[in-house]
Amino acid sequence: MLRRRGAAEAGAIFIKVDRLNGEAKLYGPAPQVMVFDLPEGIDRVFARAHEPEWINADEVDRRLGREVDFDPDLWIVDIEDQLGRSWLDAAEVREFPDSKISSSSITGKLNWRIIKDTRW
Repeated sequence: MLRRRGAAEAGAIFIKVDRLNGEAKLYGPAPQVMVFDLPEGIDRVFARAHEPEWINADEVDRRLGREVDFDPDLWIVDIEDQLGRSWLDAAEVREFPDSKISSSSITGKLNWRIIKDTRW
């Protein structure tokens, strides 16, 4: 469900996946370093905006409030699914085993891949 309509030309898209049990995920635009040379059929990639797989749904709403304060042009989409399915193309980020660089660093050596949510 579309919760917030942003700017058609430039608004970033954030997606809240709510399991309806107090747990949720927040996806936002994947870092630009991850969106070059995308596989055919994928034109937009999202990345989870937090480390744990699931966080408190209220925390997701607080983070979205901060994002809106920072960028009033953004879009917010809510997905409610008890199984936690998102149906998104998401970037999964992992560190190289020999790297001491954080996986949140976009200037470091990162290993990433596009994953599809196919649990439906």
